[in-house]
Amino acid sequence: MAALENSSVAAGPAGFAQYLLDKGKVAPDALTRAEQVAGESGERLEHVLARLGMVSDKDLADALADYLGIKLATARDLPAEPVLEDRLRRAFLRDKQLLPLEDRGDAVVVAMVHPLDTYACDAVRFATGKPVIRQVVYPADFEAAYARLYGEGKSEIRQIFEQAAEREGDPFGDDIDRLKDVASEAPVIRLVNHLITRAVESRASDIHIEPMESELRIRYRVDGVLQAVESPPQHLASHVISRIKIMAKLNIAERRLAQDGRISIAVRGKDIDMRVATTPTIHGESVVLRILDRGGLDLSFATLGFDDELTAAFRALVAEPHGIVLVTGPTGSGKTTTLYTALMELNSPEKKILTIEDPVEYQLPGINQVQVKPQIGLTFAGALRSFLRHDPDIMMIGEIRDLETAQIAVQAALTGHLILSTLHTNDAASAVTRLMDMGVEDYLLTSTINGVAAQRLVRTLCPHCREAYEPPAELIEKLQLGHVKTLWRAVGCERCSRTGFKGRSSIVEVLPLNNEMRREILKENDSEALQRIAVASGMQTMRAHGLRKAAAGQTTIEEVLRATRSV
Repeated sequence: MAALENSSVAAGPAGFAQYLLDKGKVAPDALTRAEQVAGESGERLEHVLARLGMVSDKDLADALADYLGIKLATARDLPAEPVLEDRLRRAFLRDKQLLPLEDRGDAVVVAMVHPLDTYACDAVRFATGKPVIRQVVYPADFEAAYARLYGEGKSEIRQIFEQAAEREGDPFGDDIDRLKDVASEAPVIRLVNHLITRAVESRASDIHIEPMESELRIRYRVDGVLQAVESPPQHLASHVISRIKIMAKLNIAERRLAQDGRISIAVRGKDIDMRVATTPTIHGESVVLRILDRGGLDLSFATLGFDDELTAAFRALVAEPHGIVLVTGPTGSGKTTTLYTALMELNSPEKKILTIEDPVEYQLPGINQVQVKPQIGLTFAGALRSFLRHDPDIMMIGEIRDLETAQIAVQAALTGHLILSTLHTNDAASAVTRLMDMGVEDYLLTSTINGVAAQRLVRTLCPHCREAYEPPAELIEKLQLGHVKTLWRAVGCERCSRTGFKGRSSIVEVLPLNNEMRREILKENDSEALQRIAVASGMQTMRAHGLRKAAAGQTTIEEVLRATRSV
């Protein structure tokens, strides 16, 4: 029986600290600081490491499981009904962050956020009279399971709502000082932090907070699709929005004008930047938070979804010493991330790179980035003029919106600079005619544009639950899928939050401007004619790229057709 018990393993916090150092999970100076904080506060070392953002919850749990040689309990391992409810009090389980998983008769299996807590193990052994077998559990999985098992029908966020609502005793009106005080109190802080944490854990790219006539609607955009989540009561709207404005250093007294700000925060050990935008509506201020995960940013063409052929074609465009390279697509199609990836590949001590953006989404090391401020006259065109006096090699323009910016970009390309920018067009060929419509002369475009990439984002199938099926022959013929015999559909499981999808990937077409294309532009052909010539010259269209991904099981036919419907 004693062999079953692992609560007496002689591995303690000191040994775990050395393990983290040996595995490179934490820097020596960071560990020293965490140990100092733990000693002063009385908290457990692993809790301090996670709270200070030095190690993510996931990495910490994985490290504990490996260090102790015990199992990592997943969400599906947690019980559907309370176990040993008559022996272990809920308050004890909550305080020690552990859940009984199984009473085996000769031992008790428990999932613990802090498996090094020998006091908690001893308490369980004393209460049950049986040895304890430990497993590690992620904090988020513990919170969800505890709320489900012991929350008396109320989720954790609903309990936070009620705590925040208890502070709603005074009519606030326009009392800004009182509103600021309430927005800085613990229940409101917990509420906003919970909304942000849940969004990050859900892989959301945006949080939409929208006051309605009878509710405060909160939605997360996950993999490009908005999803409604449990929302606070409408009367908490001013508290929630004021708290976010305080975090973003915005003026909470100004409710008539739109404002923009930024929040930097550590969530579950990850460094997160959030771009905050407010706008007045008839029912109050609406807020959108764009989540920018600095730790999760992987700027590589393979990660973006470019295959080898597309990567080589796009790299050839940006490898030219001068000229213009454009990336087109609608808002939210990943254009800026593609340009960031190109800039990081081009970045070297021998090159000076300047960008003008609206706004600066990610801060890139070694690159000079400027954010437009139209209210003081710092526009795309104005910044470009000043850039030319700084002897740059490469310049990125967030977007070419008007003739003035386009003309300066063309002139900069003609004088030996490489210009990267974006346009809002449906396909690659339309970029040329859009610039001509703005008023740029065709002979200037043929002299300066190296090429154009157009892209969309499609949701990628969850690899754990996707399902293969045999498509009907009519569909194969209609989409010209050739010898494809198997396609894939979304199903849904716990790992993808029952959506069937996890993450997004780019589908891309790259159009180099060769001599034939330049001749056709000078003939004033429209975009459809240029697209036909490009395809005849061997360009793979976005739809063709998407269909290849669908055939490979990376996405669905429906996703590809939805993303390319306007092309």
